Amino acid sequence: MHEANKAKGRSMLPVSRRRFVQGLAAGGAVAAVDWRAGWAFAETGQQQTLATLTGKDFELTIDSLPVNFTGRRSVATAVNGSVPGPTLRWREGDTVTIAVTNRLSTPTSIHWHGMRIPAEMDGVPGLSYAGIAPGKTFVYRFPVLQNGTYWYHSHSGFQEQLGLWGALVIEPRDKDPIEYDRDYVVLLCDWTDTKPETLYSNLKKQSDYYNFHRRTAGTFIEDVKSKGLRSTVRNRLRLGRMDMSPTDIADVTSAAYAYLMNGNPPDANWTALFKPGERVRLRFINASAMTLFDVRIPGLRMGVVQADGNYVQPVTVDEMRLGVAETYDVIVQPQEDQAYTIFAQPESRGSYARGTLAPRMGMTAAIPPIDPFPLRTMADMGMGGMAQMKGMKMSGMSSDQMPGMKDMQMNGTSQNSMPEMKDMDISGMRDGALDPLVGKTPFPQPGPRTTRLMPPPSQMMSRPVQTREGEVPLHLGPEVASVPMNTSPRLRDPGDGLNGNGRRVLTYADLRALYKGVDDRPPTREITLHLTGNMVRFIWGFDAYKFSQAEPIHLKLGERVRFVLINDTMMEHPIHLHGLWSELENGSSEFSPYKHTLLVKPAERVSYLISADTPGRWAFHCHLLYHMAAGMFRTVMVS
Repeated sequence: MHEANKAKGRSMLPVSRRRFVQGLAAGGAVAAVDWRAGWAFAETGQQQTLATLTGKDFELTIDSLPVNFTGRRSVATAVNGSVPGPTLRWREGDTVTIAVTNRLSTPTSIHWHGMRIPAEMDGVPGLSYAGIAPGKTFVYRFPVLQNGTYWYHSHSGFQEQLGLWGALVIEPRDKDPIEYDRDYVVLLCDWTDTKPETLYSNLKKQSDYYNFHRRTAGTFIEDVKSKGLRSTVRNRLRLGRMDMSPTDIADVTSAAYAYLMNGNPPDANWTALFKPGERVRLRFINASAMTLFDVRIPGLRMGVVQADGNYVQPVTVDEMRLGVAETYDVIVQPQEDQAYTIFAQPESRGSYARGTLAPRMGMTAAIPPIDPFPLRTMADMGMGGMAQMKGMKMSGMSSDQMPGMKDMQMNGTSQNSMPEMKDMDISGMRDGALDPLVGKTPFPQPGPRTTRLMPPPSQMMSRPVQTREGEVPLHLGPEVASVPMNTSPRLRDPGDGLNGNGRRVLTYADLRALYKGVDDRPPTREITLHLTGNMVRFIWGFDAYKFSQAEPIHLKLGERVRFVLINDTMMEHPIHLHGLWSELENGSSEFSPYKHTLLVKPAERVSYLISADTPGRWAFHCHLLYHMAAGMFRTVMVS
């Protein structure tokens, strides 16, 4: 454990009566507070405003907290007496110290999602450290090498489902190329009063336990009328062989979940203020355990300017899907003196999270109707057409560009100065080429100070990929319910429930980095991994192996690797690799977007590049909490 002074971060908000009560409970003074009073206060439905802590030194306390989000009393796992925990604001270039004290009766942890930090600070018990025992304090200390919107959460048991998470906002060291007048975090989550262990047990016993949209004789007749008898029977037989239903959209639905925005249920009406004409930055974070959210603001278009903490060339959309753990920053510029609803519905529909963007507190806007319940398609079964990456046109990059990227060219360099490699060890560089030693120091986040480093001529002349791994045939069995006939890069597909809805929906094909990537070396290895599962048995894994059966994936420090993910299941999987950037290959070449979490659609093949520039044991997993618990987890060892 690293020792350091435990000074508290400076709060930017006054402490409310509710937060004072909650803070006492989280600080270990439970005996002095009547928990029933805390419950009663929570039941008033008063809007919760999250605390924000700034500085370099922070104290966080993890404890149980009585809550009532649904009209039913429950107990959450809180940080500093609130769910979500306080927003932490850091500054790029600083070294931060976070002392985390565990007042639970069980071990806990905090993982800094998307952060490029030493492995021993990553916060994954059993991989990077032992976790934080009851009554103990662990001090995280690391330099902040990046900027953008990220988040933190527990990696212990099911504590993430119980509320142990919060937002990270890192201010850039240089002038932010995004112009805005107001700045808000919008944290989305799914909350259940059911104990997570019970919920997981229900899924293991009956995987469609929370699916109330099952197919019936009535829907069979409707399908026959619209699609014909032969097509309907063929589709039903194919789904039957896969032990899947077209209504298997999500494992856990609104039958068990309430959806919160910044810890507020819809009736609490969390509100962000603006003045007409102002540019408002909304930092959307999907901090849920199992829910994909479709987000829109009826009456306002959103200019997407960051994805997973990295700048992208602005693209204007009406709606976007956030996979679990993804973050998107958007700019909106309301012109009218009226309220707008921030609307986030789960992919499985049924309910929603909601907030308001308004000129004054107390205002509301109409809540749009929930979209129809989506169904899995032929493409999800691997029977759609093959998407072609060649010649892919990046939509939304011309007339849809947002204003405000002042004095910044699209090639990622300033008009007035040449880029600098100030933050990078360039001792291995000769004549602008990459020496084999370069890459063993973490590459910087792409930005105005970075430039793309060219590989030496010997690497450019040689065949880039020298070895391919993981191309193993899969056979149907207990761990593999289906193998699609074909898979394809569905990068232009917005996802089930979003096609043809009349709105402009963000896709991965739209993401084009504002700054060129740093590592221009071609990959020398290609690692293919199949995302596999059996919905009926609720077994999930990579290449038909659960975590307990799988060997680590070994990467050599400094090497450049292509990962290929093939989703052999009929469910989306948000895949997160700790410690390293994932450079999505979406046709943007040197402007490929950097991400920390990639949402892989059913029957989709996705590839991305990795620079193994940080040593350690890193977690690699599906960020659907119960899929990870059921086996979709691997260890990546960089040494």
